[in-house]
Amino acid sequence: MKFAHMADCHVGGWRDEKLNQLSIDVFGIAIDRCIKEHVGFILIAGDLFDTALPNIDLIKEVASVLERVKARNIDVYVIPGSHDFSPSGKTMLDVLESSGLIINVNKTDVDGKLLFFEDKTGVKITGILGRRSGLEKNDYKELDKTHLENEQGFKIFMFHTGLEEFKPKDLEKVECSSYADLPKNFNYYAGGHVHYIFDVVKEGYGKITYPGPLFPNNFKEIDELKNGGFYIVDDSLNLEYIPIKTKEVVSLTIEGRNPIEINEKLYEIIKGDFNDKLVLLRIKGELESGKVSEIKVKEIIKQLEEKKAYAILKHTEGIKIKELEEIEVEGNVEDVEKEIIKKNLGRVEVEINEEELISNLLEVLNKNKEEGERNADFEDRLWRDAKKALKLDDN
Repeated sequence: MKFAHMADCHVGGWRDEKLNQLSIDVFGIAIDRCIKEHVGFILIAGDLFDTALPNIDLIKEVASVLERVKARNIDVYVIPGSHDFSPSGKTMLDVLESSGLIINVNKTDVDGKLLFFEDKTGVKITGILGRRSGLEKNDYKELDKTHLENEQGFKIFMFHTGLEEFKPKDLEKVECSSYADLPKNFNYYAGGHVHYIFDVVKEGYGKITYPGPLFPNNFKEIDELKNGGFYIVDDSLNLEYIPIKTKEVVSLTIEGRNPIEINEKLYEIIKGDFNDKLVLLRIKGELESGKVSEIKVKEIIKQLEEKKAYAILKHTEGIKIKELEEIEVEGNVEDVEKEIIKKNLGRVEVEINEEELISNLLEVLNKNKEEGERNADFEDRLWRDAKKALKLDDN
């Protein structure tokens, strides 16, 4: 007996339509590999979708892929993740489950105790969903573990949360759960949520495993991981990592002190073959002169498109201008804010009158984070709104 363990597919998580399609293609490739390997069942430890309510086309494509394993009598067990779980309880995972394509194992009896689902292979599976902002920590504190730990047989516990003792460096300031919060006496712990590949065996807990994302979910992940993948696990708990390689990733990083220097490096670095490649374009540096708008990002992207690059992702947040000059103003906070913006307008090339620009920028900067909104999403929203206020293009 062997089974597949995947997590964090995040289907529909990209704004770029080509990358969205690629995430669906990767899911299909992974499922087909599971069929080829004759796995007994498949585990998806949260975030099959990037949202609780994906659009209907994404649902249809995922359902079509899942039909292939259903036709071969291979069951797919899932838990909702922090993205495809909704506090309202409404999620498209319910639609897939009602169609017989998946089994959501995060279910309880009338007493609130987690239920076990016994696969045709004899393996018993249960698990806890993930919530936004790590709120699933409370679920573990309130979990009745006694019946879970006393259950006999080969058992798998699915979870979607970070574990304090094993969290990666980029989550060192994020408070996570402890592995001691998990119920003991399970053979395998199928984790999701933290996008890194990891496994460890702890006494009394069996093998605790994270397979990483099935497909990278942002610029940084593509740059570092290049591709995603999943585990195939045998009955001796030996792990085989299956990478899903689709497009070759080419990372281009440019750093300079002024737009002329950066543009020269850009034109030089894009020489070569980019056909069907996923290009990551990162521009950084502190500008000693010139304007950010003078950097020919849009033109460079156009040339890469002409070279038939599959998709181009740009990261220009690393560009900085020299520290704003110190200015002295008197008056209330609003007057100070207006004066600071006014004094530094020359650093940005915009086609908008001064008063309207200042008013628009202050409106953006006074926006608050919405309830349940992630910090990264809030920052991204502010950045988009600020560019609209400045009437800047995508450069």
